[in-house]
Amino acid sequence: MKSSPSRRTFLITSIGAVSALALSREALADAPKVAESDPTAQALGYKLDATQVDKAKFARYAAGQDCGNCSFYQGKATDAFAPCPMFAGKQVAAKGWCSAYNKKA
Repeated sequence: MKSSPSRRTFLITSIGAVSALALSREALADAPKVAESDPTAQALGYKLDATQVDKAKFARYAAGQDCGNCSFYQGKATDAFAPCPMFAGKQVAAKGWCSAYNKKA
């Protein structure tokens, strides 16, 4: 008959999981920044500065849209750069924009 995990086992496992999450968040903070020349960035029309978006090419763009208020932006409002799942393992500028923009709820 198997016994249930002890509190000690639970705490050790929890501490390990929390440590792993903290390290992965730190690694994301040091991730490279997306360059406009990146192939994915070009495909999505990414610009470091949303005011530089070609409105003729990206008619969906509207003033006030930027990565910082996009639902995909994984940073805080005060972060200048943060991870974005559209650019796996890279950070986007809070003031940037791409065609995957989706307003935060």
